[in-house]
Amino acid sequence: MSSQGGIFSGFTKLCKGLAVILIGGHIVVQLLPSSVTYLALIPARTIPFGWNLITAGYIEQSVHGVVVSTLGLLFMGKLLEPVWGSKEFLKFIFVINFLTSVCVFITAIALYYITRQENYLYMPLSGFHGVLAGFLVGIKQIVPDQELSLLKIKVKWLPSLMLLLSIVISFFTPESATYLPTLIFGTYMGWIYLRYVQRKPEAKLRGDPSEDFAFSTFFPDFLRPIIDPIASIFHRMLCGKSEASTDAQGYTLGGAPLPGSDPIEATRRRERGARALEERLAAERLGAAQNSEDSQKEGVDNV
Repeated sequence: MSSQGGIFSGFTKLCKGLAVILIGGHIVVQLLPSSVTYLALIPARTIPFGWNLITAGYIEQSVHGVVVSTLGLLFMGKLLEPVWGSKEFLKFIFVINFLTSVCVFITAIALYYITRQENYLYMPLSGFHGVLAGFLVGIKQIVPDQELSLLKIKVKWLPSLMLLLSIVISFFTPESATYLPTLIFGTYMGWIYLRYVQRKPEAKLRGDPSEDFAFSTFFPDFLRPIIDPIASIFHRMLCGKSEASTDAQGYTLGGAPLPGSDPIEATRRRERGARALEERLAAERLGAAQNSEDSQKEGVDNV
């Protein structure tokens, strides 16, 4: 009981509020099944119901979905929000949710035109798992070398392993179309946002151009010589005529450094993440020890 008290503590108010929204959305669709038509992403009805590009991400249609999403939000948010700040954390959720929904919508329309199967148009798609996938990318950025004691793997491999496992499972489950595109786009949009967009007001920087957060780091080492040239093409598409400066280890645009091309800031960001994680773990261990001591004292008093 004492260890549980330490684990299930320290959740932020923002994460608790968002958890209430997820649970409330699940209750609504259970009590009013017809509301799925208006709240979930149904590609054939997104026009004129365009708001479902936003609402779909906060609607969980199954019990296990709302449980996983709520726990994932609370535990990952407990690490990410103190590092990013509440405003940036909320912005990340909104942006990743919206962009993921847009990508899933476009993919469903494309699959319909390719296969002519109408289920791609009328399948209700929803869930917070796209944002959770983005959270994993954020944790990869902040504490990449932190090792998970149970799995004996480093945190930086969590997004890749999650996608690999999801793709393998998709071969055996017909429902894969309802979750796999969301996970893939949630991961990719999360990386795009953190790599090129996220602002750092205190340092007046944008993004994280460090080599440790390159797109190829999602793949095993032996694939990186293949992935890097392909990724550089998309990098030029995103950044125009930007080039990698090997001397400064940052980005340049016509000889001038791009905002956010400071590897020192990226290192500081990871250090802040590591400190935040250590502080959380220390606080939980201290709370667990205090609860254990209190329990022992109560036991002695009772005797």
